[in-house]
Amino acid sequence: MTKLRLKSKNEIKKIKASASLLALTLLEVERNIIPGISTKELDLIAYDFIIKNGAKPAFKGYRGFKGTICASVNEEVIHGIPGKRKLADGDIISIDCGVILDGFYSDMAKTFKVGNVDSSIDKLLEVTNTSLYKGIAEMKVGNRILDISKAIESYIKPFGFGIVREYTGHGVGFQLHEEPSVPNYYAPFFKNIRIQEGMVLAIEPMVNLKGHEVSIKSDGWTVFASDLSYSAHFEHTVAVVDGLPLILSEV
Repeated sequence: MTKLRLKSKNEIKKIKASASLLALTLLEVERNIIPGISTKELDLIAYDFIIKNGAKPAFKGYRGFKGTICASVNEEVIHGIPGKRKLADGDIISIDCGVILDGFYSDMAKTFKVGNVDSSIDKLLEVTNTSLYKGIAEMKVGNRILDISKAIESYIKPFGFGIVREYTGHGVGFQLHEEPSVPNYYAPFFKNIRIQEGMVLAIEPMVNLKGHEVSIKSDGWTVFASDLSYSAHFEHTVAVVDGLPLILSEV
């Protein structure tokens, strides 16, 4: 992970262009999330959309990863490798994707329903998504990184869901992963640096329906809930502009 580098307003505009294209990419993928489609087909849709818009997929080739998207289904938390698996009614799928446009990186994730899902899964998605915005609201000058973490954790905790601890949010913009780390729970051993003007972060709560523990599949990439409960993941690229958070990964 590269060191923290603050961004100028002009650089943030360029990251915004990257992140806006990324948001459009996820919309294009979402339109095709139906029972029977494979995760590899969704990956190709994302790849084609990014390339035709003059950008590059940030994940493809990163540390040897083969996909444009991470496609994590049901109990899979993050880093799912796109492949032959076909989606079925009642599944959920987390799509995590990154874009490089004119040298600037963005990162975004969203969990989608495939057809009809159980009400408990609906609640998991709703709570995880809301927790993201609770965290974003604390990304302002005068606060510290762990204020984001506390906001996410304090919102999720009453629902009894498991907040994944081994993976965190991070800085983004000049590279895919920059300092600082942004945990989704209060963790005093993390660097609790001050939030500063020009900071750009990828904030990304990852939440399991039951326990917080995770494991890694034999492919070396796919992280899954150890108890095999469903998992949700939502992420935005966010900048501090004029002291306040500005979500960049929106259309």
